[in-house]
Amino acid sequence: MSRKWLEKEAPRWVREDIISSEQADRLLSLYDEKKRAIGILPILGSLLVGLGILTYVAANWQAIDHIWRLLLLIVVMTGFYAAGEYFHRRGDRLLGIGLLAVGLAAFGGSIFLVVQMYHLLLAQSTAFLLWGIAGVLLVWLYPSRVLFFYTAIVLSISQGYSLSDTEQFNLYAFLVLAIGLGAYWLKHRDGWMAWVLGLSLLAQTTIWISMEGWTIVWFYVPSMALYAAADWLKAKRDVYGLQGSVLTGMYFFGFIMVMFSDDVPVLDFGADERLRSIVFLFVFAGLLAVSLLGKLSRQRIATAGDWLLLLPWFFIPAGTDLLYLLALAFYSLYVLWHGYDEQWRFRINLGTVLFLFATLLAYTRLAWDFMDRSMFFLIGGVLMLLLSWYLGRRRRSALSDEGGDRHA
Repeated sequence: MSRKWLEKEAPRWVREDIISSEQADRLLSLYDEKKRAIGILPILGSLLVGLGILTYVAANWQAIDHIWRLLLLIVVMTGFYAAGEYFHRRGDRLLGIGLLAVGLAAFGGSIFLVVQMYHLLLAQSTAFLLWGIAGVLLVWLYPSRVLFFYTAIVLSISQGYSLSDTEQFNLYAFLVLAIGLGAYWLKHRDGWMAWVLGLSLLAQTTIWISMEGWTIVWFYVPSMALYAAADWLKAKRDVYGLQGSVLTGMYFFGFIMVMFSDDVPVLDFGADERLRSIVFLFVFAGLLAVSLLGKLSRQRIATAGDWLLLLPWFFIPAGTDLLYLLALAFYSLYVLWHGYDEQWRFRINLGTVLFLFATLLAYTRLAWDFMDRSMFFLIGGVLMLLLSWYLGRRRRSALSDEGGDRHA
């Protein structure tokens, strides 16, 4: 719920005797924007302090003896951890989490500096894995969305370095992410955490698929499995978070297919790929049926519009790029319609951005090759401004009717 929306609606509630003026003031006090803005400052300040210390140490690193380097690393790291624990225990949670995040960054930096200092044979992927394990432990000790995001990024980087260093899938990084952060999400159930966790898992499974030498479109299977499983969850925030991660990946894949469809290897029904294509379609159809049953059982059949992005349009060889472009455009219109129908500000804004992007993508794809460059940018800019004005007007009109944002 936003304070601006509450400021707009509270006087009407008072006039209609739904709440008293004192209750309205109490509600507004819970959403003090000044306190929120001030709360961000400790995190930014702690990050700047940490960067300042690391920069100073790096500049004078060669002049410091090995034993003093090690002691300095330990003191800096434990100092931030201790300060974070102190402020967190006092109730200043934002400052405490900010200091703990810097402590975790110092721990990661310390691993690489110790490896360099003592010439240890430790792969960068392993160093990031140890860093990620420390992050998981910290997340469980100090529940925080910031630390959760931080740790997911570190573990994903670990998998990326494993790809470049050893050309092997790092099963340990995947298990730490899936079990460590997955169990944490199951306990705390946060929508944004679900989105980050889903994206990280799908990114790592895509890396595994590429390492195995399979066609990249096999990432549809784990993506669809995650999407179908989410359809059976009760809480909407869990469903939107997990399915949002899948749709984010599919939207990005759709963009790639629009721009580079000729260069992306896909499955087909040729002699070499016929059996794999049939297996893929059977598995995909089964997961689609599971998704449909989940939507029916949870009375969410209206969300079937998501399948616009999920369907494997690449099996239609003629005009694959155009099919994916239409899928992106119609999906953005579906998101807009769903947002207007539920008066949900986030989905209206998201649908507006997606539609503008799809329009720009279509304009770029269709007009770039035959239009004069100056006219291309001029006409494209005018179209974007007109579309932005019209969609913004529709959004304000929809949210101003009947109480504004139902999902605020």
